[in-house]
Amino acid sequence: MEGVGMLVTNYVFEALGSRESFNTSVRHVKATVGLSERVAGGENLADAVNTLLDEKALSLDEVAPLVSMLLVDKLSYVAVSRNLSTVTTDLKAVHAAVKSWNAADFVVLYHHPDLGCILLNPKNESHLARLDRLNKYELITVYAGGFAKGLDAALARKAALALVGLYEGDKPKADASLGKGPFSYRQPKPKAAPRAEPAKKAGRKAAPARKGKKKASAGTAVAEQAVRAPAPAAQAPKMGARMTPMYAVPVSNELFHNGNVEAWKRIIESYKTKHPDLEVLVYYDGERITDINALFKWGKVKHGSVIQFAVAGENICDVAKLQRYLAQGASKMFEAFLRGPVNSVLPLF
Repeated sequence: MEGVGMLVTNYVFEALGSRESFNTSVRHVKATVGLSERVAGGENLADAVNTLLDEKALSLDEVAPLVSMLLVDKLSYVAVSRNLSTVTTDLKAVHAAVKSWNAADFVVLYHHPDLGCILLNPKNESHLARLDRLNKYELITVYAGGFAKGLDAALARKAALALVGLYEGDKPKADASLGKGPFSYRQPKPKAAPRAEPAKKAGRKAAPARKGKKKASAGTAVAEQAVRAPAPAAQAPKMGARMTPMYAVPVSNELFHNGNVEAWKRIIESYKTKHPDLEVLVYYDGERITDINALFKWGKVKHGSVIQFAVAGENICDVAKLQRYLAQGASKMFEAFLRGPVNSVLPLF
C-alpha cells in the first residue's frame, strides 16, 4: 500500500511539467486570487467571472474549479444540486422574485447540454440573455452565502432550495426571512472608457474611409431571388452572447427528403465558413440533431412540421439571413442550393 501512495504522490505536479501548462496554471492562480479579493469585498462571483469571460481573460473550463475553490472552500457557501425534473419557461419571473431576496447572495451554475457551464447571478437582469432556456434532467447547482460575512447555514440552504424550486416552475411564495438582509444586489460598475489621444496637429482632418463595393456572386443572387419568406430583423452582434433563442423553420415541402437535407448541409457549411467561431445547433421535437441526415432517415418530418435552430458563440450575426435560407431549403425551392461543384462552398454570407 505504501508503494501505491508514493505512486499517486509522484503524479500530483505532473501538469506543471511543461512551460505552457505551468504558465496556464500560474494565470489561473492569479485569476483566482484576484477574484477572491473581489468576492470577499461584496461582488457577486458570477458578475465578476462573466466580465472576465467576455474579455477573454478566463476560459470556460476554469469556471467550475473557480466556483468550487472560492464559494465552497473559501467562503463556505451552501450548495444545492439537482437534475431538473421540471423546468420553468419564464426565467424573467425567477429574476423578478429573487432580486428582492436580500437574505443571501446567489450564484447559479447550470450545465447546458450544448454550451457547457453557464454561471449566472439570478439578481442580475442582464444575465437573462446568457441562458436561452432550461432543459429537463440537466444539472443545476445553486450556491447561497454571504460573501466574507458568512451566512447561517440553515438560512442559506432554505434560500438555495427556494431558488431551485423557482427554476423547476414553483410559484414564488412570500417569505419575510428571504427579503430581510444586508445582501441587496449591487449593479457592477461599468469600466471607464479610455481617454482619446490628442491629435498631433490641430486642423488636420482624418482621411475618409474608403467604401468598398460588394460584388454579388451568382449563387447569392439565385438564393436571394428565390427567398421571399418573412424573417425577423437582423440584430447587431453582441459581445459576450452565448446562444440565440430558438428559431422555427416550417417545412413547406411535402417531405423533408434527401434534397432538403443536402440543401441544409450546404447552407450551414456556408454559414460556418463565413463565421468559423459560431455554431449552428439544429433541433427537432425537442431533441438536438447532431447529424442532419437523421431528419430524412426518420421519415417523420413532413409538410407543416417545424425544425428549430439556434446559433451559439460570440459576435453572432447573419441569423436572419440564415433563417431565410433554411426556410427555402425546407421548401420545394431547395434545388437553388444544390448547384455548383459538389465539394464547393456556396458564397451565401
